[in-house]
Amino acid sequence: MESLQDLQSLRVLVVDDEDDIRLGLKKLLASIGIAAREAASGEQALQLFHQQRADLVLTDLMMPGMSGAELLSAIKEAAPETSVVLLTGFGTVSVAVQCMQAGAAHFLTKPFDNQEILGLIRRLGGHILAQRRGFDQDRRDLQVVAQDPAMLRVFEVAATVAQSSAPVLISGESGTGKEVIANFIHRRSPVSDRAFQAVNCAALSESLLESELFGHRKGAFTGADRDRAGLFVEAGGGTVFLDEVASMPASFQAKLLRVLQEKRVRPVGGSQDVAVDFRLIAATNRDLETLVQQGLFREDLFYRLKVVHLHIPPLRNRKADIVPLAGHFLARFAQQSLEPEAPVPEISEAAQDALYGHAWPGNVRELENAVQRATIVCCQGKILPFHLGLSEKGWNQSLEEAGDSPDYSTAKKRAMEQFQRQFVQRALEKSRGNVSQAASACGMTRVALQKILRQLGIDRREFS
Repeated sequence: MESLQDLQSLRVLVVDDEDDIRLGLKKLLASIGIAAREAASGEQALQLFHQQRADLVLTDLMMPGMSGAELLSAIKEAAPETSVVLLTGFGTVSVAVQCMQAGAAHFLTKPFDNQEILGLIRRLGGHILAQRRGFDQDRRDLQVVAQDPAMLRVFEVAATVAQSSAPVLISGESGTGKEVIANFIHRRSPVSDRAFQAVNCAALSESLLESELFGHRKGAFTGADRDRAGLFVEAGGGTVFLDEVASMPASFQAKLLRVLQEKRVRPVGGSQDVAVDFRLIAATNRDLETLVQQGLFREDLFYRLKVVHLHIPPLRNRKADIVPLAGHFLARFAQQSLEPEAPVPEISEAAQDALYGHAWPGNVRELENAVQRATIVCCQGKILPFHLGLSEKGWNQSLEEAGDSPDYSTAKKRAMEQFQRQFVQRALEKSRGNVSQAASACGMTRVALQKILRQLGIDRREFS
């Protein structure tokens, strides 16, 4: 049984069009330390839910406008991990039972018994908190770095769907970490002790992809000097991760659909099918639905892959993750490239500002490369903006995303400012923050350099 202090962390939303019932439920929840939010309609509840997810929703079934059943469906589509309890009169118990089949956690009949409600909250709350603790522990064990609410929701849903064997489709731009999510699902699944087989569909021709996944028989083609089982067989009940599935040729899409339907493969050059057992996770950086409309991707395969859909937001839309990820990469690269006794470099405030201001067109992969470069070239124990070597492409994209379309003179001014900043920072680094020495190296007076530092907001103490 969870303590009252533990239950206080539950996020609960109470939904009922009757003011007295909402007030009564809020007071009852407050008696065990839960500060619940309230909504007078399904529409208002859904709006509040999208603003801040809830762990538990208590909702009336029969309401004007959006019903409790419709609210249940919308919540489960947005957040399958959220528990929904329906409040209903005796005349709608059959409807409530149908809602249970649609994913509701429980239903309570009016008038309520307060102790029954509190007992249910404690049971459901205990289960929710146990899942949360397991999720947090797995994040630590797997070194998952996520602080942004959008990315935390992705991992929460991934942890929930990991318990099933349903196919998962992960979408997101290149470099966002789709394979990290796939690996997380596998490690959280009941088959985590079995193989995790990954293949990039864009990197192989159709014939090589078929051989890699289905296997081949000896002599099937030049170089096939022995039988090969293929990844679907080698998975042995584990997980197969297919990255960039949008690149598969139409003929191979048909073959993959057959495997998913029948759970059998025919090796290249073979005459008999082989039974296979695996959980499929697919990923794409393209919009498969659009490709289906264009006739470039099979609709039946699309729905086979998209039983559960997870979308990973680009790094520029989850800024709370940027510096924590940079710190994670920095610790790893420092361990690999620095002397055992050498201190791990510190990311200066200016470098953090540069990280936040960059558009990250290459997403997490670009951030990882930038931190690796900075670890190598940094020589004073503090990473500065120019150590990161951020691309001009990313800088230009930042301007575009800010809605800024500068004319020539403005663009020239900004480019000169960027050059000036990097030039002065290099001089300060070499002089260990000594303004007089830096000014002499730059061929200017101390007063002139100090003026530039003030204009650019550079603190020479960061370099000492």
